[in-house]
Amino acid sequence: MKAVILAGGKGTRLRPYTTVLPKPLMPIGERPILEILIRQMSAKGFKDIIVTTGYLAELIMTFLGDGSKFGVKIKYSKEAKPLGTAGGLGFIKDDLSGDFLMVNGDLLTTLNFADLVDYHRKNQAVATIALKKRQIHIDFGVIELEGSTNNIKGYAEKPTMESFVSMGVYVLNTDVLKYIKPDEYLDFPNLIQILMAAGQTVKGYVFDGYWLDIGRPDDYEKANTDIQDIHRMLGID
Repeated sequence: MKAVILAGGKGTRLRPYTTVLPKPLMPIGERPILEILIRQMSAKGFKDIIVTTGYLAELIMTFLGDGSKFGVKIKYSKEAKPLGTAGGLGFIKDDLSGDFLMVNGDLLTTLNFADLVDYHRKNQAVATIALKKRQIHIDFGVIELEGSTNNIKGYAEKPTMESFVSMGVYVLNTDVLKYIKPDEYLDFPNLIQILMAAGQTVKGYVFDGYWLDIGRPDDYEKANTDIQDIHRMLGID
C-alpha cells in the first residue's frame, strides 16, 4: 500500500526555527520528525511513499533522497502554490490506487498505521480519520441560552470540555479523488464534508496512545522531552 506524507507547509507558528528549516525536518531527539514517520511506515510495510512538498522543498528532497537509506521508495510532488491539506492529492491521482495512507508530516505518534488500515478496510469506508480525545479549556464564562427567548439556562465559568480531534492521519480510498479538482485549493475538513454530503462512508478511529502535533513551540519542546520515554513504542530502531 502507498503512503502520502504532507510536507509542504510553511510552519509559521514555529518561527523563527522554520525560517531556514521546513517544519518536517525539525529534529525530535536525534532525528527529524519526517524521518521518524518514514521509519514507522517502513516498519509496518509501507514501502512506497509520496511526499508532497512546497516550502523549502529542496531541503526535504536532499535529506530524504530516493528513500533507499530508509528502506523505502520515495517520490515527490511539489506544489507551486499552497493547495491545502487535500488539494495536492489532485496532482498525484495517477500514482494512487485502492486504499492509501495519508499523514501530516509534523506529528509524533505511537499509532500503528497498519491497524488503522485494517479498521478502514473492515468497515469498507471511503475515508477513515484517526481521532484523539482532547480536553479543551475555555478561558471565558460560557453561556447557554434557551431557544429564542434569550433566557439563560446555563452558565459555566471557564469550563473544560472534551472533544475528538483529528490526528492528521487518514486512510483514503481513491474514490475520494474524483471530488478533488487539480490545482484547486481544498482543505481536508472540506473534503470530508463533500464526501458526507455525497453519502459516502466516513469512519473515525479512536486512538488512546501518544500523539502530538509539533506545530507550536510548546508542543515541539514537549515532543523533544517525551521522545526518550516513547521511543520504544514507535516501533523503530
